[in-house]
Amino acid sequence: MDNESEQVIIVGAGVIGLCAAWHCLKAGKSVTVIDRDSVDQSARSACSYGNAGMVVPSHFIPLAAPGIIGKGLKWLANPEGPFFIRPRASVDLIRWCKIFTTHATTKHVVDSRELLRDLNLESRRLFKEMAEEAGVTLTERGLLMLCQSDRGLDEEVEVAEMANALGISAEVCDPARLKEIDKGIQMDVKGGVWFKQDCHLDPSAFMDGLRARILEMGAEVVEGTEVTGLKNAGGGVVSLDGVVVPPASQIVLACGAWTGDLLKSIGKRLPMQAGKGYSLTLDSPRELPELCSILSEAKVAVTPINCQLRFAGTMEICGNDLSVNPRRVHGIVRSACQYFPSYGEEDFQDVRPWAGLRPCSPDGLPYIGRVSSYSNLTVATGHSMMGVSMGPMTGRLVAEILGANDPSLDIHKLDPMRFS
Repeated sequence: MDNESEQVIIVGAGVIGLCAAWHCLKAGKSVTVIDRDSVDQSARSACSYGNAGMVVPSHFIPLAAPGIIGKGLKWLANPEGPFFIRPRASVDLIRWCKIFTTHATTKHVVDSRELLRDLNLESRRLFKEMAEEAGVTLTERGLLMLCQSDRGLDEEVEVAEMANALGISAEVCDPARLKEIDKGIQMDVKGGVWFKQDCHLDPSAFMDGLRARILEMGAEVVEGTEVTGLKNAGGGVVSLDGVVVPPASQIVLACGAWTGDLLKSIGKRLPMQAGKGYSLTLDSPRELPELCSILSEAKVAVTPINCQLRFAGTMEICGNDLSVNPRRVHGIVRSACQYFPSYGEEDFQDVRPWAGLRPCSPDGLPYIGRVSSYSNLTVATGHSMMGVSMGPMTGRLVAEILGANDPSLDIHKLDPMRFS
């Protein structure tokens, strides 16, 4: 490739976009990142900032999995439950649901679990270098999957057995063992699983540090600029509407839940739904666990971040809407107090909830790869709840694709056009 063709334009300054920029810069490319927000707005609106900050090799089961549809129907009846689909007349939503249903099978889990494992494990390895460059500590103490019911514990034991067979270290724990592992928090649980290779960090600090680092490395970040669409430039290449870019640029779409809308402008279909989640961060928690955890039945993630404690959860399929549903937020608070009895709802009374939109593919696998029939268009999105966890490896794969190298993982299952 000549110098001109090595110009890379990355649309999106979330964790995927910044990780892609870091790896492309390491590969010697010239990089421009287009950010629809300004820096002070990003912490409020970008999904990469207020999430649970977990790096989770334990999450090798895709969102589309056996049993999830039955659970989802039960959750729909609960206004404070962890899952909600807002009914609306949308062909895209209907199509997404149909594809999701056909993939919620044991076969899909078996076909996907090793790839998801490898994406997360490789990201974990890369995080050590990237977190250091971003000036952030990666806490490597594992994750506790906490269960309040016998049924929930039985399900997590099955996952632990599968994890160990895949080379992911998992220990089934009774309450006494959980207390040995994490002495910092009282737990009202039947038991749980300790996934020892999982870890966590402060996602906002990582994003700020990584952004500063890519600027030091020579990247240009264009703030407050929205790409309104794509346009055919002829000869099998595309350009951007709303932004002037060099004609030979390689374009990477890493704009999360908005990626599908951009692809529609050139007639490409990328099934995607925004999955809204919330988080609540206590500045002065009564007790502070030493490990991150997931409250299994409630689907709430808990992360100690420096001296703060963050609770994150809920999956609302409701379009690109960032409004806060107080009932869903109360569900997170109620669950936190049930699992951690030292806490009461009054502890959350003055906490302002944060909301973000996760980009969810219908099969639970990300979209990573070139868009067919366009030589300069690459997509990196659709990571659902694992954008931070898979970010470093996704960035590396993008750099490998743009460098015309064979990706270091077999990612044919992640083809952005696999449902077209």
